[in-house]
Amino acid sequence: MNLVRFIVLVFIGSSLLFSCVKNNPDPAWLRVNDWDLLANVALSGEEGELTEKITNAKVYVNDELIGIFETPFRIPILTSGESVVRLDPVVINNGISATKKVYPFTNYYIETVNLIQNDTVVISPVTSYKSNANFWIEDFEDINISIENDPNTSLANIVLSNEALNSFNGNYYGKVALTESDSTWVAYTLDQLLIPKGVDSYLEIDYYNTNDVYQGLFSLSPSGEANNVNIRMNAQSPESVIWKKIYIELRELVTASPNQSTFLQSFQANLDADDTEGVICLDNIKVIWF
Repeated sequence: MNLVRFIVLVFIGSSLLFSCVKNNPDPAWLRVNDWDLLANVALSGEEGELTEKITNAKVYVNDELIGIFETPFRIPILTSGESVVRLDPVVINNGISATKKVYPFTNYYIETVNLIQNDTVVISPVTSYKSNANFWIEDFEDINISIENDPNTSLANIVLSNEALNSFNGNYYGKVALTESDSTWVAYTLDQLLIPKGVDSYLEIDYYNTNDVYQGLFSLSPSGEANNVNIRMNAQSPESVIWKKIYIELRELVTASPNQSTFLQSFQANLDADDTEGVICLDNIKVIWF
């Protein structure tokens, strides 16, 4: 089922649900609070810092799909009695607000509740990374950064910083300061990752930026090298810049790469037009795959 058709079906289903509620004024109500990401003890801390931006939940009641809703939310349920509620964690895919996807690396939440007409059941869902996920992480907590500035093209460098920038997790993050003289930054992760084709793979990044920055996937294979520029993280206004998180899907780029490829993450930025300086801060860079 393609994405457009899925969205249409969910919209129609939601419309029918609320239409039925108008004719049946006594539904049970389900309130779902924001997600909480917890450690998976089976991973022994391999998942790194537990930052998340899980914005939605895909709701099933007794295996019937109700819809996808932005947390927190309160919805009517036309079922009463003991019921099984399942919530799948949903993220904004590739930073595109209209594109939402069940995040494949986190577990669903399930709870049996008693639905009563005109009464509200409250659920506070929790999730964790799946035990069979693989991780590569740069959290900037070690003096040796696993990101290399391109010696031929990069004028600016990424360095460790612990300046107070709103709130961030951990003690340090990576910072790039762009100026009119140091106006270009190009860098690559150091470790070559063998990510299988045909499996889910994602890049997570916490970022704070007043300058556009581009993420790409650099592939190395016996047939050559290629840097596929993928996602732009748009500059934020210096007056209102905050830490954000993005989930970037890598599966299609990995699948399209030559056989026997290994992969690096690439980053590049040029000082934005009409600016005299720009800041790019990165933290908790995670490559995850099955």
